[in-house]
Amino acid sequence: MVATLKKQVKITGKGIHSGLPVNMVVRPSEQYGIFFHRSDIPESGLIPATYDNVGDTSMRNTTIGNPNGAHVQTIEHLMAALFMAGVDSVIIDIDGPETPILDGSAEQFYNAFIDAGITGNGRRKVIVKQPIIAYAREIRRTLSIWVRIKLWFFEKMSGRKNDGFVKLAPSDDNSLEISATLVYPEKIIGRQTYSYVFHDDKKSVSDFVKNIARARTFGKYSEWEYLKAHGMGRGADETNVIALNDAGDGTLNKTIWSDEFVRHKIIDAIGDMYTSGGFVIGKLESYKGSHALNNLVLKKLFSNPANYDIIESK
Repeated sequence: MVATLKKQVKITGKGIHSGLPVNMVVRPSEQYGIFFHRSDIPESGLIPATYDNVGDTSMRNTTIGNPNGAHVQTIEHLMAALFMAGVDSVIIDIDGPETPILDGSAEQFYNAFIDAGITGNGRRKVIVKQPIIAYAREIRRTLSIWVRIKLWFFEKMSGRKNDGFVKLAPSDDNSLEISATLVYPEKIIGRQTYSYVFHDDKKSVSDFVKNIARARTFGKYSEWEYLKAHGMGRGADETNVIALNDAGDGTLNKTIWSDEFVRHKIIDAIGDMYTSGGFVIGKLESYKGSHALNNLVLKKLFSNPANYDIIESK
């Protein structure tokens, strides 16, 4: 049985990378799964929001579809909101290449879905049976020499080390348990760790809404001009991004929590895990995690049937 919206939801805003207006309509569907349709590209067909259809993660987000054709960027906040609302089946008409950034969090998406109402229940469960780990160095090996050189210089200049990993392991209590750790040289962030457990009940949803949903994406103000020159971050401003100052010891706009940065990583992880097509039951450990690592760990998980079980919703 699918869980979908009682009525369609229209969401408008701007893309964080293009800066252009974008209109999105999330429609109820009886077909299991979350699908996008580029209404500005009629022949695009449906684009499934699944891990094996992730085309790019290099723009600090998750992009599904063909990066050189019909695709949709920055789906992770929307996906997290759909998961927390209990929605597993919708078609999303969108007239541009990226979802609206709104305030940079998942809260407004989630509220819109709850206001529309949910019909149906039950979740497809993806049960992790064996430990799986994805390392940042594995992703680096797939990059061109030129890109690797640029990354090496970036790490030298920024003081950030590309030594992250994301690990999935079996759960002890049929939950999705996420522990995320950030380590940044910027003093305002430093080392932050946050944990969240989803039990598919009202209490864990309430915890997400109260303590995580409002956490916004973040970036260093001095990097914005570089990003904009390379086609990224043109829609970023103080209303949708926590802007770190040049010194890295403060922000240009107020944070909700001192550890809002790592709380936002929980949103990203939930959204990326939902591209599995269901409720991942397992322990997710993210150390300096990224969308690329989240995607890689899912690809590794599903590469061998011995790694997982799937229980269909009733």
